[in-house]
Amino acid sequence: MSELLEIYDLDGNIIKTQKRDEFYDEIKKEFKETGKITKQVKSIRMILLNSKGHMYIQKRSYYKKENAGLYDKTIGGHVVAGHTLGLTVVKECHEELGFPAVVLTDEEFQLAIHSTDASIIGLFKKIDSIQNFISIRKSKDGDFKQPYISSFYVGYYDGSIRFRDGESIGIEVFTLEQLRERIQKEPEMFTEDLKFMIRRYEKYLVPINKENRPVLGYEE
Repeated sequence: MSELLEIYDLDGNIIKTQKRDEFYDEIKKEFKETGKITKQVKSIRMILLNSKGHMYIQKRSYYKKENAGLYDKTIGGHVVAGHTLGLTVVKECHEELGFPAVVLTDEEFQLAIHSTDASIIGLFKKIDSIQNFISIRKSKDGDFKQPYISSFYVGYYDGSIRFRDGESIGIEVFTLEQLRERIQKEPEMFTEDLKFMIRRYEKYLVPINKENRPVLGYEE
């Protein structure tokens, strides 16, 4: 059964709810005919690290219609109609990675990160929200540029991870420096989403220090 999504215009006004497959049929037709898309949905995008600051990077399945075989952020997901952003993060971690997670405020995150066993539960915080975030989807039919109302998250987890069959070939673990070097050498092997997130949010992609206190505080 296709998910039901809330559909918004580019100003963030809700238009209707619609089945996911019907929405994608419509916007792909619109993009093919006009070269742009005038509707969007809400989504979450996450990068997961362990306490050493190593990132879990997904390699997408070769059977995916878009960005097949490319290295990508840990998780991306649609916000189903009636669901909150936080619930979507928790749901995606459970369904796609196989572990329990919680989304915390900045203050809660700072406290929890050094008082919680990260091998038992993943700890996440929201770091940004972008209206009309343009995600470039590569396919055999050419690039497909899709706008999203997208919220971005980072989190820590030290336990075991498993990707759901068919969604991913698996994961590779990178330090920030290793990932930068790999992207520089083979940019075609990485999604534009991941490249964007590495550039924009690198200050968050750091280890927890030896005193088990976070070193990723954010200041405007």
